[in-house]
Amino acid sequence: MKQGIMQLDRLLRGEATRFKTLKRGTLDIDAAGLASVILILGMIYGLCMGSFGLFQHGPRAVPQLLATAGKVPLLFLLTLLVTFPSLYVFNALIGSRLSLGSTLRLIIAAMAIMLAVLASLGTIVAFFSASTTDYSFILLLNVIVFSVSGFLGMKFLLQTLHRLTLTQTAEESAAAEPSAVPEPGGALDKTENQAISANVTKIFRIWIVVFGLVGAQMAWVLRPFIGAPNVEFTLFRARESNFFEAVGRALTHLLG
Repeated sequence: MKQGIMQLDRLLRGEATRFKTLKRGTLDIDAAGLASVILILGMIYGLCMGSFGLFQHGPRAVPQLLATAGKVPLLFLLTLLVTFPSLYVFNALIGSRLSLGSTLRLIIAAMAIMLAVLASLGTIVAFFSASTTDYSFILLLNVIVFSVSGFLGMKFLLQTLHRLTLTQTAEESAAAEPSAVPEPGGALDKTENQAISANVTKIFRIWIVVFGLVGAQMAWVLRPFIGAPNVEFTLFRARESNFFEAVGRALTHLLG
């Protein structure tokens, strides 16, 4: 666990995605160690997310709290399982030399960034859960928090892919070393030569949309996460409607 936390810190600070670290064409991280950290961070946010029912003294609020703590890591795991094959195919389409294992380590690293941001915002979600009784507001707040975390995680993915492409291109052309390009300061900083990975960016922006759609609908399938007040606890609700319609209803209720 300690090793996984140290690796997450290296990712957040951009130390694991420097050109000198990417010379072998892959991320030098322990995927298993990071996966354990992802599990813990997901459970932490799940506890914060599920605390709304506890603060509202809803029926069986404790089972809902524990269920949500388990569902948040499960949400990311299932989304990864559904979308990873398309990520690998998209990666092959752009001519990348990333192996299956390297691609998996990359997406696990991106998810670690997502969960780190998510868990860091968990205390804010818990605060609003304790200070408001509006279920629609809490629902939309969690949607925003997930969106921000997903955006930053996917931006990390794109920037790391770009740096890997720069490294591979320099090696294949026997041109200047990637170190000739100024090292970016952080994990999300852009490098100067964006033209090299223009196709990478376009292809993976499409995949990011796919990842977001799958993740949103997966959350709908696994609901409830928050637990509506005065509604009996159930581990999973019957399948009906979809995520986007539910968010639209919550937004209409909040504004109307």
